[in-house]
Amino acid sequence: MHQALLVPEVLLEIFAYVNTLPSTQTTPTQKLLAALARTCKIFHEPAMDLLWTEIYGDTRWDNSYKPWAKGVEPLSAHEAHQFLRHSSRIRILNIKSEHPHLLSVIPAEACVFPRLKSLSLSTTYLNHFLPRMLHRCHLLSVNEGLQSFVTCCVALEHLCIYAPQANDDDSTANELSLLSDRIRCCTRLVTLACPMLDWSAWKHLSCLPTLLRLDIVEGPINPPSLPKQDIVNLSFLNITSLSFGRMNNAADFITVIQHSQFPSMKEFNFETCALSSEEAKQLFHALSHCNACRTLEEISICSYEGRSAGNDESLRPIPHFFCFTQLRTLKLMLNSLHIYLDNDMFLQAMSSWPHIRTLKIEEPEPSSEITLRELFTALGLCPQLRTLLVPIILVTIDIDPDAEPIQHTSLRSLALELSEFQTADAETIARIISAWLPCVGLVRDPSWDEVNSHLDL
Repeated sequence: MHQALLVPEVLLEIFAYVNTLPSTQTTPTQKLLAALARTCKIFHEPAMDLLWTEIYGDTRWDNSYKPWAKGVEPLSAHEAHQFLRHSSRIRILNIKSEHPHLLSVIPAEACVFPRLKSLSLSTTYLNHFLPRMLHRCHLLSVNEGLQSFVTCCVALEHLCIYAPQANDDDSTANELSLLSDRIRCCTRLVTLACPMLDWSAWKHLSCLPTLLRLDIVEGPINPPSLPKQDIVNLSFLNITSLSFGRMNNAADFITVIQHSQFPSMKEFNFETCALSSEEAKQLFHALSHCNACRTLEEISICSYEGRSAGNDESLRPIPHFFCFTQLRTLKLMLNSLHIYLDNDMFLQAMSSWPHIRTLKIEEPEPSSEITLRELFTALGLCPQLRTLLVPIILVTIDIDPDAEPIQHTSLRSLALELSEFQTADAETIARIISAWLPCVGLVRDPSWDEVNSHLDL
């Protein structure tokens, strides 16, 4: 054996490299580490540490998961004893099953995994996981076991709790109440993803100086509404990312934004099943008044099923976003809600966002009135723009195709939804796009197929 392999630092560096090699169907990384552990005594401990560092209930092949425990008999007493011998090596444990084969044979005693740092499993077996150094946890359910778990894991920084699924409203209310109570015991959270909380939990989170990212993900059951009498104004001084996802009812989430300040927020995501015109107006207004005008860089608002109140032309979200001068990304996808974007508004928007890189505005029936000339004028105001999707009207071509173009060389992806289009002008439009946007190879919209055929030439 080479003398260099007797140096622990060198040996650990080699083994760490082996651990980064991608698995294949014939030689998974675990087999390589197991072979090294059997080679000699010097190799055994560092190889075993790496072999046991991460335990998954599913075997990973090229970022996909395959269940390995399906149909496998539970561990025998001897196998369980061997597992416990190495449990102190485990740093990451990810078991998605509600009744994992592995844990069902382990005695119910505290701190089986004393050096665990990251955990993902059902709370059914939380009595096994009380290490004080646990930093990251993903729980698949909510029950009474959450109480002692959160209390003991004082170092918990990253917590993700899957939205509970209950059979009745009372059960849902009890689970969410329990969840809110336990969240108030967490004092070092950096990131939190969980279902909707009560107002006391919101007040607790607003006082956490460590909290940087907050994701509220709604489940299939609507939570109880926030009592109006409990609502007070809050300030989340350090949160940089705020997300509301998969919501069935947007009203309570809008209420939270209306009564909160986010002076450090850089990312905002709002995703709901249905959004009425009135709710949309409240959301846009609240977002523009939450004290994030100097910091917000990314905005994404998505509604799958809008509820439009007829021809509601007062729904004009774009002016609400003029104040976000640091904006890099804006995505508005509002089904059944018209956004109404004209030339003047579009030019003012692009002049307000000199750093914009991605702009996507989707509506079910394009009602905007942006012309080709104003489109290219606006592009000149945003030299860093790389992705653009906006509705456009092409009743006439108001640009001379033979004029000297002002090229925009950053734009790579272009999608233009048409209010009107004359196929006879397809070749001329292709010439204009090719001259002004040299890095755009096609327009990503089915109605532009004829233009794209000319662009190919």
